[in-house]
Amino acid sequence: MTRILAYEPSLKRIEARLPEAAKGVEFVTVDDSGVLKLNGREIAIEDANPEIGWMTVELFGAPASRNFFVTLLKAPALKWVQSAAAGFDNPAFKSLVSNGARLTTNNAQALSMAEYVLWGVLDHFQRGPDRRAAQSRHDWTRPSYREIGRMNWLIIGFGAIGQAVAVRAHAFGAHVTGVRRTPGQHPAAQAMATPDQVISLLPDADVVVLLVPLSPSTTHMADADFLAAMKPGSILVNVGRGDLVDEPALLAALDAGKPEHALLDVFHEEPLPADSPFWDHPRVTLTGHASSIGDGLGPRGEALFLDNLERYLTGKPLLNEADPKDVLA
Repeated sequence: MTRILAYEPSLKRIEARLPEAAKGVEFVTVDDSGVLKLNGREIAIEDANPEIGWMTVELFGAPASRNFFVTLLKAPALKWVQSAAAGFDNPAFKSLVSNGARLTTNNAQALSMAEYVLWGVLDHFQRGPDRRAAQSRHDWTRPSYREIGRMNWLIIGFGAIGQAVAVRAHAFGAHVTGVRRTPGQHPAAQAMATPDQVISLLPDADVVVLLVPLSPSTTHMADADFLAAMKPGSILVNVGRGDLVDEPALLAALDAGKPEHALLDVFHEEPLPADSPFWDHPRVTLTGHASSIGDGLGPRGEALFLDNLERYLTGKPLLNEADPKDVLA
């Protein structure tokens, strides 16, 4: 019998929607306190031995997360893990894949993260802080602003999230260049490029969005040379991973005025220390790794798991399966 490890609150929401092929499976659940149960009976981590692990966004940061991960790592029968994350740089994923498990990533964040990016870019170019300050002063002012429909967007990392950003930016009239390792055109972009072309494209880009996975080749990709090549008046958006950016170099570049602004949702150290200079920098808009947390994130993630579960149980290809070579790089 196929055994699935799931977070108890998440399982309760999907039980009535399980595919027909899942009628014979059994679930090991992890409750809010980290206790594992099988058929209502408490069991030890060593006795769980799931074949499938289903991770959800709400599990991250919850007290149950430690026992959930430990259970997966100690399960000799584990064959597949559905992640709640878009990336796979977490060391736990490397361990799971090196143990032989298949890993599928989550693209449920794409829509919510794309909306976040458009919000942040629009708020900056529409002079949102100035408008709110004028309102608080009861000051009837009419500031001019920059239209994003006249801009060039460079989206570095053109997976599901990058494509969702591209579609929305282009809907405003922006010209989008997507960057990915595989050459060739894409319907969501007006132009495509490969990573080796990025430096030459930066001087013309009004908006630069970082969405590549973190790897040895992408760590600190936004370094002093990268930032120096950016266009005056441009904005750098990082919703990928904090270590894509050389943070001291970014602070120095912002102080020098290029880029003009940075929209940052991820950082090298999280939570961001209270004494970080990013908090109060006048050229920074920051949030606490929250760009994906729209109200549709959970339902989209559940739909993906249910689809992939049916595929797994019926021997069909899984959606969003990560290449083990990339995970272990």
